[in-house]
Amino acid sequence: MSKPVLILTLAGLLVASLAPAQAGSARTSILEKLQNEAGTAFSAERGKVLFSSTHKGGKPKTNSCTVCHTKSPLKTGKTRAGKDIAPMALSKTKDRYSDPKKVAKWFRRNCRSVLGRECTALEKGDFITFMSTQ
Repeated sequence: MSKPVLILTLAGLLVASLAPAQAGSARTSILEKLQNEAGTAFSAERGKVLFSSTHKGGKPKTNSCTVCHTKSPLKTGKTRAGKDIAPMALSKTKDRYSDPKKVAKWFRRNCRSVLGRECTALEKGDFITFMSTQ
């Protein structure tokens, strides 16, 4: 009886060890698409400014990414409803920015809330590039 559990555990470890590589490949694909749209190189510094700045145009209570995600991308954030948000930094949340549908959904929702508009391809790429350095 313990052997099947061991086999399942080893299979689980194998899948878990492949997940970061698959996430990285998917993230690279997302960034390449954004790069084609933006037509210029991404900047971690611009991404940091986007993340940490207070913006006008969006909702007054969510005028910065840091309102919900904290000033440190390495820390767990909180939604306005009090639910935990996994850290934005890739060093802490390895599969972040690897699902194209989730990336599109959350950028659309959060950019509208913070900026009052959709983010550009350049802003999205800068943001992900910054989070890749964290």
